[in-house]
Amino acid sequence: MNGKISLSTYLLKFDKYTDSIIFNPEIRGFKRFFLEISFGFLKSLRAAFFALLFFVSVLIIPRDGILGMPRYDILLIVMLSVQVWLIINKLESKQEFFGILIFHFLGFAMEVFKVSAEIASWNYQDFGYTKFFGVPLFAGFMYAAIGSFMLQLWRSMRFEIHHPPSLYFGLILSLLIYINFFTHHFIGDYRIFLALIALMLYRKTKIYFYPFDKQYSCHLLIFFLFIGFLIYIAENFGTFFHVWHYPNQAEEWELVHIGKWNSWALLSIMTFSIVIFLKNLNTK
Repeated sequence: MNGKISLSTYLLKFDKYTDSIIFNPEIRGFKRFFLEISFGFLKSLRAAFFALLFFVSVLIIPRDGILGMPRYDILLIVMLSVQVWLIINKLESKQEFFGILIFHFLGFAMEVFKVSAEIASWNYQDFGYTKFFGVPLFAGFMYAAIGSFMLQLWRSMRFEIHHPPSLYFGLILSLLIYINFFTHHFIGDYRIFLALIALMLYRKTKIYFYPFDKQYSCHLLIFFLFIGFLIYIAENFGTFFHVWHYPNQAEEWELVHIGKWNSWALLSIMTFSIVIFLKNLNTK
């Protein structure tokens, strides 16, 4: 034994430690502020582990690939390897893995539609052996990363949902949001109406969470906007590194239109509803 501790062991120890923290009323002032901010940040990083590895891979893998293997194919191998590693080391539950499969499938189906010649909303311009219908297989993992983040954050922050709408109403809204991503090319964009429905459904809903040992609350709609903004930032990151691009970025990169924030906030509602559905299944 060389005494080295693996990354998975560190992560498991962190999970176990944060799960065992009990509220200490003697921690006040700057010390409490520092601990709450620090652990909230660390838990968020832990929850985003899958997504962070994806972005690191985009950074370090050359656009031309490695040893003749295209970048898209390398990204797929990396994401599959990370997924297997997470399961083997019990850093991801069966429920979370099942959720990732759902998000991957839904994301990939939408990607195929969006890059089709008739729609051409965006384009994966580089070659890849694992590219089907114009979409590299790794692309589904970008959507899976969002679901993984929510599932992991739910567990590490010990989310509690107060005054949620009916699960069925949430799922119906999610279905309408997903359908609108397709149908707005033909019968009009109803994002504003869907956003108004979301405002009505979630107007009283709050999430309660633990960054460190004290419970805090946040209106769920603000959470959706925050997640949508993170996705918007990630999208700018992906297009800047030429993983894909929009038509207006073909000649020269520019910021993704801010209107996409609205779309991704709605996507976060859909993702959250699926997460709640999975959590509900787990309690039965």
